[in-house]
Amino acid sequence: MKNEQNTLILCFRKKTKVSYSIKDLERLTGIKAHTIRIWEKRYHILNPDRKPTNIRQYQDEDLKKILNVAILNQSGIKISKIAGNSDKKIAEMVEALKVSSQAHQIRINSLVKAMIDLNEDDFLKVLNDSSLQYGFETTVIELIFPFLDKVGVLWQTGNILPVHEHFISNLIRQKLIVAIDNIVLDKSKIKGTILMFLPEGEYHEFGLLFYYYLSKKHNFNVFYMGQSSPYNDILSVSEKIKPDRIITAFVSSFHDLNPQRYIQKLASDFQQAKIGVSGYFAGTISGNLPSNVFLLKSVSDLIQFFE
Repeated sequence: MKNEQNTLILCFRKKTKVSYSIKDLERLTGIKAHTIRIWEKRYHILNPDRKPTNIRQYQDEDLKKILNVAILNQSGIKISKIAGNSDKKIAEMVEALKVSSQAHQIRINSLVKAMIDLNEDDFLKVLNDSSLQYGFETTVIELIFPFLDKVGVLWQTGNILPVHEHFISNLIRQKLIVAIDNIVLDKSKIKGTILMFLPEGEYHEFGLLFYYYLSKKHNFNVFYMGQSSPYNDILSVSEKIKPDRIITAFVSSFHDLNPQRYIQKLASDFQQAKIGVSGYFAGTISGNLPSNVFLLKSVSDLIQFFE
């Protein structure tokens, strides 16, 4: 199976080619574009291709090398000590460093490199090591979410291919679902029933799945409808389960819903329920919220919402 997977990856790479701008490298590594240029000129760290307009154009191998260099540099090793080594030696130095270092920035860059390589073993090892060291909740907040923020801009600009997004999405989703399934509710102390869903046309569910995990951890019964839930289905389910709390999210701009109007309708149709709204575009809501609607911008907001 592993050999078949590697063959598929090699075939995929022969048919597709992704290039990165120097700004993309800055976003992914945390190294300023100005610094990268200096390193190229002074230490010959990279030798990028040039467009006809003389703009730098980097390939996968360039990105992987600068990620390794960034990991070493951010751990305290001077660039002058890194630059003289071969690519193989730099990679070996990173592997040795990852054994002892627990820095989140190093872990995030390691996740990015594993994503570019489509390396499932390396990706899961970073997540598993962090979970053992810090616990699952901290790993999600301080590692997974910052990692997703880092690569999110590149998805939108087309500099990360759909295969990369699907690759990491499936792995992270599996982790969240396993964590949810491992929580056993104390049926004698259920605090309430929460209905969770994403509005129709919304598919980015990592944040909502994490809230599912936290809700279950706090001993709430959760009915999870998942992605792109039609409004009539929400009404039908609510008639049966009678939720006392509802949580939804607006993460993407790629749908026709107006968050403000949608929330106003929710508040009107579910006047007896507390409604929690999360996601990036929930922050665009202006004016006074209905009295039963609460913006969930952080885990502490969610904990208050439980009370």
